Amino acid sequence: MSFITFDGHNDLLLRLWLHHRDDPARAFFSGTETGHLDFPRMQQGGFGGGLFALFVPPAGYLSEVAPERAGEQLPPLTILWQQLAILKTLAAESGGRARLCLNAEEIAACRRDGVLALVAHIEGADGFDGAGADLQAFYQAGVRSIGPFWNLPNRFGHGVTGAFPGSPDSGDGLTEEGEQLITLACQQRMVIDLSHMNEKAFWQTARLSTLPLVATHSNAHALCAQPRNLTDDQLRAIRDSGGVVGINFGNAFLRSDGKRDDSTALTEIVKHAAHLIAIMGRDHVALGSDFDGISVPATLKDVTGLPRLYALLQSLGYDQALTEQLAWGNWQRVLRQIWQA
Repeated sequence: MSFITFDGHNDLLLRLWLHHRDDPARAFFSGTETGHLDFPRMQQGGFGGGLFALFVPPAGYLSEVAPERAGEQLPPLTILWQQLAILKTLAAESGGRARLCLNAEEIAACRRDGVLALVAHIEGADGFDGAGADLQAFYQAGVRSIGPFWNLPNRFGHGVTGAFPGSPDSGDGLTEEGEQLITLACQQRMVIDLSHMNEKAFWQTARLSTLPLVATHSNAHALCAQPRNLTDDQLRAIRDSGGVVGINFGNAFLRSDGKRDDSTALTEIVKHAAHLIAIMGRDHVALGSDFDGISVPATLKDVTGLPRLYALLQSLGYDQALTEQLAWGNWQRVLRQIWQA
C-alpha cells in the first residue's frame, strides 16, 4: 500500500527564491532539474503536504549556491515576505492543486481532496522586532509555525552551533526578548520549532511553553553526535509534552561518523526512527526531511524515494498503522492539538 506523507520541514521556497524568483509557479508545477522537490516529483512520491520554510540564507551560502545573488543586500524581513509571497503564488496559480492551510482541518481536507497542503513556517526570526509586531504581522499573513533561530545568534538568543562530534550545549540560550517571543508565539498557538535551538534555549522554551514541544527536523544525538541532534533527555521532554520529532534525512545528521556522504544507507533513517520510538513511543515520531536544504542518501535521491523508505520500514516489521503514523498521523495529531482546529 502507498502512503501519503506530511513533512515537517523543507527548503523548497529558498530554492525557488534563489533560482526561479521570476516565475516560481511555472518552475514548481512544470518540474525542475535540480533539488529534491517539485510538483511532478511530489505526486510521484506521494508527498501530500508539509511545513515550508521561509529562510534568510547567510551571505556565504549565497556566494556558494547562487553567486548571481551574492551581491544582493536585502533586509531579512524583505526576504521572508518575498518567500511567503512565493508560497502564496504556488497556491494561487495551482489550479486547485495546492492550498495554503491555516489549521489542521484544512490539512485534513487537502488529504481527502488529493490537494497539496502548504503550511508556512519561519526558520530564523532575524530582523523581527522585539515587541511582537512582526510576529503578529506574519501570523495575520498566514504563518503558523516559527523557529526563532537558524545556526547564528540574533536578538532572541543563540542557535545551536559546533562541529561534529559535539554537544547541543553550545552557548547561551534565550535572551529576554527571546523568552517574550516564545510566550507570544504560545499565545498565538503557533508551532515553536526546537530544531535549531541549543540546549539552554531548548530547556528555557520547554519551561515557558504551554503547547506540545516540536522539533520539525532533528535526529537522535545518541546515534549521531551532531550538536543539532537531540539528546535522550530532550526526546523525553518532547514526549512528555505530547509533542513530536520529525526525522531529518540529511546524511550528516544520520551517520554515526557525521559525514555528508550520500552513500548513506536508508537503514540509517530507520535506526533513528527505532531509537526515537524506543525513547518517545510511536505517537511522537514523524518525518522532517529537510529536502532542498541538505544532502540525502543516494538511494532516496529526492521526494520520489519516499515509497522506497516506506517499503523498507514495512520489510523491517513496521506495521501499517505505525507507518501511517510516521507518514502523516502524528503530524496531524500534534498540529490539531497546537492549533485547536
